[in-house]
Amino acid sequence: GANLSEANLSGANLGEADLSAVNLSRAILSGANLSRAKLWRAYLTGADLSGADLSYSDLRGANFNQASLSGADFSGADLSEASLYRANLSGANLSGANLSGASLSSANLSEVKLCRTIMPNGFSDNSGC
Repeated sequence: GANLSEANLSGANLGEADLSAVNLSRAILSGANLSRAKLWRAYLTGADLSGADLSYSDLRGANFNQASLSGADFSGADLSEASLYRANLSGANLSGANLSGASLSSANLSEVKLCRTIMPNGFSDNSGC
């Protein structure tokens, strides 16, 4: 895939874009629209996606290690097998998201919205409904 590491795409409209396997490490995507985008196996280590719209996106196998995802909208997104090691998900919306097989070790999950969320163990979490 393309190399967009450290790119400033803050507020960009990338809805429905195919960014599969793209290197977006340390990129700035705060407030960006990535709704229904394909980011399958994308590399987003250290990226800033705070407040970004990732609703209904294909994020299978994506690498979000140490990414800033605070306040991001992941509603209905497929994050199965994604890596979110030490990612900051504080205040993120994970309603209806699929996290089956995802790695959330050391991630900040404070005030995350969980409703009809499939957790890494395959069970549904409705604590925030």
